Amino acid sequence: MDREKAKKRIEELRREIEYHNHRYYVLDDPVISDGEYDVLMSELQGLEGRHPGLISPNSPTQRVGAQPLEGFNTISHAVPMLSLANAMTVEEVIDFDRRVKKILNTGDVDYVMEVKIDGLAVELVYVNGEFKQGSTRGDGFVGEDITQNLRTIQSIPMRLIQTSDIPLPEHLEVRGEVYMGRKEFQALNKKREETGEPLFANPRNAASGSMRQLDPKITAGRKLNIFCYAPGRVSGIRLETHMEFLDNLKIWGFRINPFIKLCIHIDDIIDYYKYIKHIRDEIPYEIDGTVIKVNRLDYQELLGTVSRSPRWAIAFKFEAQEELTSVEAIEVSVGRTGALTPVAILKPVLIGGVEVSRATLHNEDEIQRKGIMIGDTVMVSRAGDVIPEVVRVVKEKRSGHEKPFSMPGRCPVCGEDVVRPPGEAIRRCVNINCPAQIKGSIEHFASKRAMDIDGLGTKLVEQLVDKKVIRDVSDLYYLKMEDLIGLERMADRSAKNIIDAIEASRRRPFGRFIYGLGIRHVGEHIAGLLAERFGNIHELIEADIEALLRIPEVGPEAANSIVSFFKDMRNRETIDRILAGGVTIEYGPTNKGKLDGTLFLFTGSLKSMSRDEARQKIEDLGGKTTNAISQKVTHLVAGEEAGSKLGKATRLGIKILSEEKFIETILKE
Repeated sequence: MDREKAKKRIEELRREIEYHNHRYYVLDDPVISDGEYDVLMSELQGLEGRHPGLISPNSPTQRVGAQPLEGFNTISHAVPMLSLANAMTVEEVIDFDRRVKKILNTGDVDYVMEVKIDGLAVELVYVNGEFKQGSTRGDGFVGEDITQNLRTIQSIPMRLIQTSDIPLPEHLEVRGEVYMGRKEFQALNKKREETGEPLFANPRNAASGSMRQLDPKITAGRKLNIFCYAPGRVSGIRLETHMEFLDNLKIWGFRINPFIKLCIHIDDIIDYYKYIKHIRDEIPYEIDGTVIKVNRLDYQELLGTVSRSPRWAIAFKFEAQEELTSVEAIEVSVGRTGALTPVAILKPVLIGGVEVSRATLHNEDEIQRKGIMIGDTVMVSRAGDVIPEVVRVVKEKRSGHEKPFSMPGRCPVCGEDVVRPPGEAIRRCVNINCPAQIKGSIEHFASKRAMDIDGLGTKLVEQLVDKKVIRDVSDLYYLKMEDLIGLERMADRSAKNIIDAIEASRRRPFGRFIYGLGIRHVGEHIAGLLAERFGNIHELIEADIEALLRIPEVGPEAANSIVSFFKDMRNRETIDRILAGGVTIEYGPTNKGKLDGTLFLFTGSLKSMSRDEARQKIEDLGGKTTNAISQKVTHLVAGEEAGSKLGKATRLGIKILSEEKFIETILKE
């Protein structure tokens, strides 16, 4: 068979095998026997073996063909993968519905309900119908590149199914949950037990650990699956509702969870939640609740996000899983704000497949209210996968040997006085130089969403503070190689990496700098609002409570905390020293440039770069991009085989650029 005939036959075999994979792994409805399937696969492998130049990474033969990696690269999400706010009661769901309708100023909102799969959130990217790459959720903004491992999951299509009714999007980002079924999990742990390997605590950990294997052959042997449920960035197709998107996903070949329901009233939501909860144990995979989403996509856009969660969706979680155990001791930890938090040291107990040996007691008032004593038998909860907590004491099991607990009068870390401010439930260490506070504040300052100093983790911070190499965050910008070399696990290369990371952090946006300061009651969202309101750090330092309260969403607690923080001369000195150390705060829009105020739209394919690259260049110069034609669009870039957007743009009087003109007049100026 010559090369052209082989190429044609290879394409026929791939499409036929992909069809049967879809029937088997997605629809669970095979139409050929395993033997017939093996014959097709064998023929394809033979042809590709004789014509290696025709092998494609998306061929059915290549799902487990990649070599082991040395490590994972990172991938930025075009649209952040936000986390959901949680509702634990019917009242909280009713409040969510009320907030949505109030913001939209309507009494009629449809919702889509889905089950919340307990697995690993991932993103799949398709370009012109071909699977291009996949990544983990990560911190919501940047994830790990796990493309090789995702290829091993047979239910993930390598090429989208095209029909005459539904066009394929030019660019499609699909979010989903990789999971391991209960039976598969039990079989895996049984096999690991027989070989003397450590057992996975639960299916979620097993799925996550399997997806982070450097050798895709190991991942392929773990029998993972996926349900897809949400879009990221989508271009080349217009969608109006979330249900329409889910229906399209099925047509394109994705695996969609069967427990999806369109609800037109809050009572429908509550009834469906009760139904899912009732059949929870019959479902062959772990779920920890349901998800409620506003159906209309234009409503989702209007609702927007708050902090790092969308306003248009909420997780309606199941009640906490609880178990009995005993309190062996109570320790007190000290946080970066000086807060003393009592922690129960428990006799280890499995709750929902996870071993729990510590639980928060919140504060001394909670200990007194619940009557917790050392030696007590207690009920411990893991509500919504948050930090375990002691729910109540089983007083009937007391022996008389239990011991009462009282909070220390001095800091357990530095030995200085502890105070409890009037009206607060938390005791705090008064020593701003307390090592625990210093360590916590440095870690926070260096964190990803603040100054992003890569490699400056807990262990290194502990060494730097304990050995008195640094006293506060400002000292970071005066570190030298010789200060680091000699520390545990710190060779020349490691030390240089830390110095380079500190150097890279010397330019950061105002909002991230504010967040990094660790002011009480000032999270990322409030920090962003402050950065928008005040022109520079000096204006913020001099702001009074009245000025702060004029900012929407800044309440009295946050305003008082901000003013108090900047009144402390030690904090001002730290900021001055940071700036003197070479840190430049970026004020205003960080990407303002010659394209500020423009909105670009693309149609057709580009020859010189991908659309992602073109969009990035526009955004780097201060412009914005969109996927929809409207009068707000200022420029349309028309590539090869331009679509209907070109005609609409002409009618709207939008400036049209060829690819050559786009490069000449915009990128090369």
